[in-house]
Amino acid sequence: MLKGILAISGHSGLFKMVAESKNNIIVESLDTGKRMPVYSTAKVSALEDIAIYTYEGDVPLKDIFKTISEKEDGGAAISAKASGSELKAYFETVLPEYDKERVYVSDIKKVFLWYNTLQEKELLDFTETEEEEKDTKE
Repeated sequence: MLKGILAISGHSGLFKMVAESKNNIIVESLDTGKRMPVYSTAKVSALEDIAIYTYEGDVPLKDIFKTISEKEDGGAAISAKASGSELKAYFETVLPEYDKERVYVSDIKKVFLWYNTLQEKELLDFTETEEEEKDTKE
């Protein structure tokens, strides 16, 4: 679901990896559709590798997105432009056990911004997550 979706430090929005070469990758902005090279010196984070701290451990971003999607019936989440207290209150309904000392409002903003971007572009597909859960239970 989140495979190939990247966040790049210093650039707003999310990017999809298009191609790879020896010393860079080519990404395409999900917002503008423009392509650009990203060099190995840039700080690139794959959304599938990101997790949120909780008191019990870390929760992968895809699980948080799935919870938001279920809460909103597949619709958009709260705006990332809402006040810090509103964002924290909403996030607590999604992930009540999140570590309030290590997860900042800026992190929560990114979660909702990314979720809304992916939801708007219809890139949220939880079928593989459900299949993984079935495999684990069997």
